[in-house]
Amino acid sequence: MTTRARWLSPLLLLALASAPARADKYDDAIKTFRNAGESASFFENCYGYAVFPTIGKGGIGIGGARGTGHVYAHGALTGVATMTQVTVGFQLGGQAFSQIIFLQDKRAFDEFTSGSFEFGAQASAVAITAGASAEAGTGGTGASAGTSAKNTTTAGSYQKGVAVFTAAKGGLMYEATIGGQKFGYKPAKK
Repeated sequence: MTTRARWLSPLLLLALASAPARADKYDDAIKTFRNAGESASFFENCYGYAVFPTIGKGGIGIGGARGTGHVYAHGALTGVATMTQVTVGFQLGGQAFSQIIFLQDKRAFDEFTSGSFEFGAQASAVAITAGASAEAGTGGTGASAGTSAKNTTTAGSYQKGVAVFTAAKGGLMYEATIGGQKFGYKPAKK
């Protein structure tokens, strides 16, 4: 090894070690909801939550959506969740959004992590990056509006131990549909 290589290697390692850590997409989504009005208070009094940084949705008459998220209990990662949605009705377009589901107590958390949790009956309207959406279903209610992650505001409450908030990321979707979201869950590897 040359003298130059001997000095370069430790310097490179030192530079990498001192570089600031980059937050991942899950941290970014959590930060959005922590800074978005009423949803911020849910972090302090929930048993757990599931955060989906990006859910992609699209449809023409029949539609679908899919996303992957992380599930937390008392702030610690417990597993990975998948969300699948099928809708039928008037719909045209595609959109991307973030979603967080707050689980009020252990009963709601256990129900969600059973692997067969679902809810439905939603209505939303999203235009490019400025959007508004509302959800009401058997599992929870929520609403959001905003032009960016920085300007997103939310309002909602627990219903049957679950509260749902969404933040529009982009796209254009018109819909008046009936459908449901179904969630799967896999515990984190220990």
